[in-house]
Amino acid sequence: MIHLINVEKYYDTDVGRRVILNKTNLSIPTHRRVGLLGRNGAGKTTLLRLISGVERPNRGKIVRKGNMSWPLGLGGGLHPELTGLENIRFITKLYDADLSTVIQFVEEFSEIGEYLKMPLRLYSQGMRSRLMFGLSLAIDFDCYLIDELVGVGDRFFREKSKKAFTDRADRSGLLIVSHNEKTVKDYCEHALVLYEGILVPFDDVDDGIAFYLKNCELR
Repeated sequence: MIHLINVEKYYDTDVGRRVILNKTNLSIPTHRRVGLLGRNGAGKTTLLRLISGVERPNRGKIVRKGNMSWPLGLGGGLHPELTGLENIRFITKLYDADLSTVIQFVEEFSEIGEYLKMPLRLYSQGMRSRLMFGLSLAIDFDCYLIDELVGVGDRFFREKSKKAFTDRADRSGLLIVSHNEKTVKDYCEHALVLYEGILVPFDDVDDGIAFYLKNCELR
């Protein structure tokens, strides 16, 4: 479970305070498939960074129980001057995973070929995402944190990604951040909607999508 306890997040700017999350007390299951919806700029990525521990709240605390991935799609954690393989070795050691198994999986899944031996600064954004996506799937986590990464690559790679998500969902939870209700409908069974600084939970994903369409998307 992920427990948000009196959590507040805001940024003070030149034009005033921008509130991402008002005082929030909420528990998010890490063994289920949960979709987080919100408009562009609502603060979905910031919330994912808070949950992962990359960023800290201004007030309150977040208690994480279970082994969670880094936020897929944010591109953090990889060094641009290291090769793909060197980055794989670093991350694998960090999470105490089997190196040969991880390398084999990433090679087959990412489909970036000889670029694995090249520095990441030579990669396109899509190639970096494929590498990060493959690396995260090569390591078993209790819950995967995903930020708009489902649509990476061509149609064939997206189909492979969808199957990988389905396989992982059999044994791991997913927390998927999106502004696309179809993504949440396809992959999730519960929903959260970030609306004007309030995180609104829905047990039924269709109810969450209906609330999002009515209150967020068309405003």
